[in-house]
Amino acid sequence: MATLAVLFVVVLLINLAPAFAPPTWMAMSWVGFNVPGGNPFVFALVAASAATIGRVILATLARVLVRSRLIREADRQNIDVIKARLKKHRTMTAGAFFFYALSPFPSNYLFIAYGLSGLPLRAVGAAFFIGRATSYSLWAYLGRFAAMRLDAETQFEGGYLSGYFVVTQIALLALVYALMKLDWQALLEQRKLSWRRPVKPIEQTEHGKSTPR
Repeated sequence: MATLAVLFVVVLLINLAPAFAPPTWMAMSWVGFNVPGGNPFVFALVAASAATIGRVILATLARVLVRSRLIREADRQNIDVIKARLKKHRTMTAGAFFFYALSPFPSNYLFIAYGLSGLPLRAVGAAFFIGRATSYSLWAYLGRFAAMRLDAETQFEGGYLSGYFVVTQIALLALVYALMKLDWQALLEQRKLSWRRPVKPIEQTEHGKSTPR
């Protein structure tokens, strides 16, 4: 039970981080390697639950703090264009989260971007949980498989804070910003890729007429 509790807390903290957290699959491989007598499926369910809770909280914070307080109204209206499109394809969106969760790729930016839309998180959270439980089971089994064939003193080499990891995290966060600034109405309606231009403030002239600055 102590191992499961530690695993839950560690995975939860990893998935609460918006960036630069180690990938959860490394923790699953480590558990499978160092606790070969445990049940990989149980480990996967615990880790998937913690990962889903962490990502849902992260998406909620993106909605409450960033969307509601930190971004401009024009940017919110721009995001609402893609929000309306996602509403019409909820099953497809949940399916995309499921298949993405099967991969070892980081999901922090995915939930941050989805949180900015303000859409409900229940369906995508459930899909993410099922996908992560499946992929984490695989990593835990691989870790146990390696423990049976490698020296117990063997350590996994390489740190997660490699140059590649840092550059990737920065690039993914930049992608979230780019998605927020992309003109979604032009892209969806005109098939035109362009940046959303900031609205110029209006000032009053001496005769009471409004003119853009």
